[in-house]
Amino acid sequence: MAVKKSLLLCELLLVLILLLDTSFGMTRQQLKNSGKLMKKSCMPKNDVTEEQVGEIEQGKFIEDRNVMCYIACVYSMTQVVKNNKLSYEAVLKQVDMMFPPEMKDAVKAAATQCKDIAKKYKDICEASYWTAKCMYDFDAENFVFP
Repeated sequence: MAVKKSLLLCELLLVLILLLDTSFGMTRQQLKNSGKLMKKSCMPKNDVTEEQVGEIEQGKFIEDRNVMCYIACVYSMTQVVKNNKLSYEAVLKQVDMMFPPEMKDAVKAAATQCKDIAKKYKDICEASYWTAKCMYDFDAENFVFP
């Protein structure tokens, strides 16, 4: 059990390092690679399978509580959840820090289009799920999700 916790801490540390070392943004592939660590951490926490969450980036959103909470977990790890709510300002900040220049405007446009979706839900899992789905529906080409 201690080994598992140590491994998780190492993975989280690596994600934080990746987040902090991105003053010029990452490439799309680097985003995907950092997402793999978040995925590896959030899948067991939310009892989801690769079959359930492996194609979210391609628009396969399964309406299931565990899938919704998996998405919320990923958003929490990317630091866009503040006080158990999605923060539009934090999303914009992360886009500026992490995304490649050629994707920033498109992803910010999707975030702007979908920023009020979360207000319809008191539950962070549902708010995260429907916001992610909105962003995918608005601009599937620039949607990146682990």
